[in-house]
Amino acid sequence: MLTYPVIDPVALSIGPVKVHWYGLMYLVGFAAVWWLGQKSAAKPWSPIKPEVIEDLVTFGAFGVVLGGRIGYILFYNFTEFLNDPLLLFKIWQGGMSFHGGMLGVFVAMWFFGRQQGCSVLQLSDLIAPLAPIGLGAGRIGNFINSELWGRPSDVPWAMVFPNGGPLARHPSQLYEALLEGLVLYAIMWFYTRQARPTMAPTGMAVMLYGCFRFFVEFFRMPDAHLGFIALDWLTMGQLLSLPMIIIGAAMVYFAYRKPV
Repeated sequence: MLTYPVIDPVALSIGPVKVHWYGLMYLVGFAAVWWLGQKSAAKPWSPIKPEVIEDLVTFGAFGVVLGGRIGYILFYNFTEFLNDPLLLFKIWQGGMSFHGGMLGVFVAMWFFGRQQGCSVLQLSDLIAPLAPIGLGAGRIGNFINSELWGRPSDVPWAMVFPNGGPLARHPSQLYEALLEGLVLYAIMWFYTRQARPTMAPTGMAVMLYGCFRFFVEFFRMPDAHLGFIALDWLTMGQLLSLPMIIIGAAMVYFAYRKPV
């Protein structure tokens, strides 16, 4: 069993202002998309110019935050929301959903694409290889916060989390950081080194994330207020990832069958 490296969730305090590591991880993701996005936008097949990447990141940031919060409320806390609609705005209580954030980004890209005269799929193809950096950083933030930990386990690398009870558990946040972050980024980087049919990079990223998330959910504790959704093993995360796998695979198939 490994010792959990207790890290103060607050990275920096300036008077009453506290900067949390989790928030900094979001900044890491946005900064990576901004920096690497300029290099991607310089490629001949890019639908936009490097100089508008900053605006793209701004739109994407709003999509991630708004979509992530709304998605969390709808997917994971809808009953409580019906009792207290103001819960949507109580962001200090925590609660973000990747699936909601992803949908929020697609909506933001649709609005941005209308301004730039390109399609949402052309834009999502551009940022799909870059998104895993933010995903991996976010999971590191979850690990520092000692949240979203895994199921009890006796594997040698299991850890006792400060707010996870006395049992050693899978560090599932690190599993996700590895698969959804590092591995997914490496695959997408190699895959997009040359031009691909429109929609193929987006479909590949969506499908692979769905597969990785579905797999890791077997090691991650389901949300306490939801438990298992079906069959005594299917979690909400897996339920939301299944459509991603199917839709992503279909996008790749149709992209190569008839490039759009």
